[in-house]
Amino acid sequence: MTTLVTGRYLARLRRKPIPPPLRLIGGLALLVTIGTGLFLLPLSANRPLSFMEALFTATSALSVTGLTVITPTRDLSLLGQILLMLLIQIGGVGFMVVAVIIFRLLGRRISFTDRIALSDSLGLLSPAAIVTLTRRVLITVIAIEAVGAVMLYLHWRADPRLTEAQAFFYAVFHAVSAFCNAGFELFHGTPGFHEGMPRDSVTLFIMGSLIFFGTLGIPVVADLFSFGHEHRLSLHTRITLLVVALLIGIGTVGLWLAEGVDKDGALHHEAIDRQLIKSLFQSISARSAGFWGIANYPEITPASQLLLIALMFIGGAPASMGGGITTGTFAVLSISLWSYVRGLPTAQFGGRSLATGMVRRAAAVLTISLFVVLFASWLIVATHNTSLDWVVFEVVSAFSTCGLSLGMTNELNTFGQLIIIAMMFWGRLGALTIIAAIARQSALPQHVTYPEEQILIG
Repeated sequence: MTTLVTGRYLARLRRKPIPPPLRLIGGLALLVTIGTGLFLLPLSANRPLSFMEALFTATSALSVTGLTVITPTRDLSLLGQILLMLLIQIGGVGFMVVAVIIFRLLGRRISFTDRIALSDSLGLLSPAAIVTLTRRVLITVIAIEAVGAVMLYLHWRADPRLTEAQAFFYAVFHAVSAFCNAGFELFHGTPGFHEGMPRDSVTLFIMGSLIFFGTLGIPVVADLFSFGHEHRLSLHTRITLLVVALLIGIGTVGLWLAEGVDKDGALHHEAIDRQLIKSLFQSISARSAGFWGIANYPEITPASQLLLIALMFIGGAPASMGGGITTGTFAVLSISLWSYVRGLPTAQFGGRSLATGMVRRAAAVLTISLFVVLFASWLIVATHNTSLDWVVFEVVSAFSTCGLSLGMTNELNTFGQLIIIAMMFWGRLGALTIIAAIARQSALPQHVTYPEEQILIG
């Protein structure tokens, strides 16, 4: 009898589907493992990579971060660079999107649990018509990247420092890296490019545009493309565009004042138009992309470092290529605060009231993110002989999957690299996904209601 009951229990466990948060974590972990193994193959590298180098590179690519302990042009073979680009693409569009496309090609049915996991990976509220949306997402991503690659190729092919083949491959690689907000680039280590990526106005405009569309999020891009038919933008799109424009404007002005106007700034010696162009590009790139528009970036002022940390921490829009707490969380908390100051009973914007649960989720994301960033920073400071500002900059960059670095990545010991790997992994999946997978809370009915009591705050 006991054996029969145990057998039925085990059978129920086997039939029980894996929760969506665990599917997302397990899928990303599996891809990181596969990517690490592929980077360790002799065909992928010009020199044998250590296990930590391969693990760090695979995690950074799949989390579309861009922090690196190697120089891809020098250390990776052409096959390794193509592998790096593919991992960036998979990490950017989401491995669940790739999985659904593969299942459909094989004729497999997409289960409801897979649809839930896919909607979670895209940051969507509902799994309705998710397969159709997935196909549109992939087509949109490839189309935008293709346009960007063509524009970069036509511009870079005139550069005498690049061959025709280099111009083509570099254009494709950087279009994918820019739109996916990965921050990886191949110009460091290329002869003739001692300052890395070209920073002429045309290059910065094309790369900046790709980064901008990548940080808007799939729902916003789809909403903008359908605007001509529906003549109305959703509340999410309007809030996202407003917050993004506000952050870009503040970042541009702040960086220009700190680096252009200030006589000690890294852009002070350049013409004012170049100051503004580079400040604008850096403001766009800072929230998630990780490309440096400023050549001598280690010399940026403390004011710029603090501003960049704030922009990175906020990050990109929900369901975008970016990380951070997202512009959605920032907007919900700001709207809630402004509504509270005005004495409104609920958080209100644009003639709509935000759900109480949404405000609680935003507060949870902010609280968890602050705790994780502070704890990771403390661990690195305690195990490294370095300054706090550089550590916080590095940790926030990893958490937001941005990839900007002041040069500290290569100075990390093995423990420090593992902390940054964990932060990149965390940043790609999001705070609520990780916590939900750890806690695996079930929505149990609460039969007892406790009396309210006040505590002091403020």
